[in-house]
Amino acid sequence: MTTMTEASVREFKMPDVGEGLTEAEILKWYVQPGDTVTDGQVVCEVETAKAAVELPIPYDGVVRSLHFPEGTTVDVGTAIIAVDVAGGAAPAEAPAEQPEAAPEEPEPEAEPEGRQPVLVGYGVSTSSTKRRPRKGPEVSVPAPAQAIQTELNGHGHAALAERPRPLAKPPVRKLAKDLGVDLAMVTPSGPDGIITREDVHAAATPTSTAPTAAPTAAPAAPVAPAPVASYDGARETRVPVKGVRKATAAAMVGSAFTAPHVTEFVTVDVTRTMKLVEELKQDKEMQGLRVNPLLLIAKALLVAIKRNPEINASWDEANQEIVVKHYVNLGIAAATPRGLIVPNIKDAHDRTLPQLAEALGELVSTAREGKTSPAAMQGGTVTITNVGVFGVDTGTPILNPGESAILAVGAIKLQPWVHKGKVKPRQVTTLALSFDHRLVDGELGSKVLADVAAVLEQPKRLITWA
Repeated sequence: MTTMTEASVREFKMPDVGEGLTEAEILKWYVQPGDTVTDGQVVCEVETAKAAVELPIPYDGVVRSLHFPEGTTVDVGTAIIAVDVAGGAAPAEAPAEQPEAAPEEPEPEAEPEGRQPVLVGYGVSTSSTKRRPRKGPEVSVPAPAQAIQTELNGHGHAALAERPRPLAKPPVRKLAKDLGVDLAMVTPSGPDGIITREDVHAAATPTSTAPTAAPTAAPAAPVAPAPVASYDGARETRVPVKGVRKATAAAMVGSAFTAPHVTEFVTVDVTRTMKLVEELKQDKEMQGLRVNPLLLIAKALLVAIKRNPEINASWDEANQEIVVKHYVNLGIAAATPRGLIVPNIKDAHDRTLPQLAEALGELVSTAREGKTSPAAMQGGTVTITNVGVFGVDTGTPILNPGESAILAVGAIKLQPWVHKGKVKPRQVTTLALSFDHRLVDGELGSKVLADVAAVLEQPKRLITWA
């Protein structure tokens, strides 16, 4: 029988703190069993595939238990902490042996009425509408028909509910669908019974049917065990792939093998742009703001997008449409201790130069502190990656998923350059523009890159073209 104390214990589950995230790693617990917590108090910090986020508890009470230690990766929807909302202390350990009692049917936990609190806001309210019983004789459905309908609907008769839904992540399910493999017939090899890509490939590989052995056939030779790979811990270090690194790897692989990439290059004299940077640093309107070449490169890209708006688009595979964005959320690739992230400046096209400088400064400082929110990394349309800070000339950047173009900026170096008919030392850089060739053809991509280069060569075009 459920006691009052047991009924007052609430389980707080790992929420989806982003869009469609499936798991998060517990970085740090701020509470311990026996601590009193209040509604809205932060109880732990978790790292998702996008950022580190602090989780608040949605009710008052006393912490009963922490279900997972720090460093554990937990699936979304899994209970991570138990709180006694009645405010009672944690119960002492039960004695080793207790007299057996007649088993009783546990009472179902009463569902609270009204809308339930979630991480942000409240969920939908529970409907009180009851279905009227269906009249007429009950029609029985043959078992094969039920099984077919179950496969079509994703659920079926109560008698078929014993067959659990195979555990597999969305990319694995898509792979199985493409290969025509029924996940219910696949033997999982992953942790907790999760089906992996290797399991699907193994199931898709046709196995030859061995002929029936004759009575006098010789016994089969024993199969030699597969060699077990050994690693020298003193000479190798194995780092678990999780968090931001895991998300980045999945996103880059998905982008590289989904969008056909094309990369174009241009080398440009940016001497005048560098002079303008020094002048802006002395301008009263820019005092206290982050003024550097990246600021003017970002402004040049925004001008190029305004002149060629078709570059600011995305590919909708489901509806077979090209979605042209009438706003620019400018992504800036940032290297952080947790890995590469791409936060973006919302509505960058509407910002003045001082406003853009302020937004860039906030974006960089927040990223370095590891405080970038998941919302800041969603909805980007075009991205800039500044590889020049590492001293390299340029690269072939991979598109951020869902975007059509990314501009790589190389190191700005003093080089011999023909200027006004004479060879002079000039400050030169190389730009590289990668774009999705499904929706951006060579002409459009070339125009955008040429416009960016033209603005950086003659910064006065920021005025004449804008």
